Amino acid sequence: MRSMIRLTLLTSCLLAASPALMAAAGGATEADATGMVKKGVAFIKANGKDKGYAEITSKTGQFRHEDLYLVVYGLDGVVHAHGANEKMVGKNLIDLKDVDGKAFVRERVDMAKTKASFWQDYKFTNPENKKVEPKAMYCEKLDDTVVCGGIYK
Repeated sequence: MRSMIRLTLLTSCLLAASPALMAAAGGATEADATGMVKKGVAFIKANGKDKGYAEITSKTGQFRHEDLYLVVYGLDGVVHAHGANEKMVGKNLIDLKDVDGKAFVRERVDMAKTKASFWQDYKFTNPENKKVEPKAMYCEKLDDTVVCGGIYK
């Protein structure tokens, strides 16, 4: 009976810890992505675009966790902030396509023109392992921009 109780407790602890273990191993969850996007939007609103975009782009900023980072696009496709690659800031990526030919930036900004928030699927290079993987991006429109954070599947 005691061993059965121990096994049940151990299983419960492991199941409860699995999202945290996934995040620690570099696997952010949907909740992590939505939470970080909401935090980023609030930060930009409270501190202004210049400070917000700088914080999002900073390699040591609060908007990076394992394989999760934020990106801010103008509705014209210009990158205003990029948490994984600061060299993308200022570039117009409207015609950027994934490995399947999907114009994901164009789709993202088009979706932001009609929706306050949404999820988008495409493929992208994971900065943690450098492999192209399926990705789901959660985005929220903020004025004339869209703030996004994604998870690798």
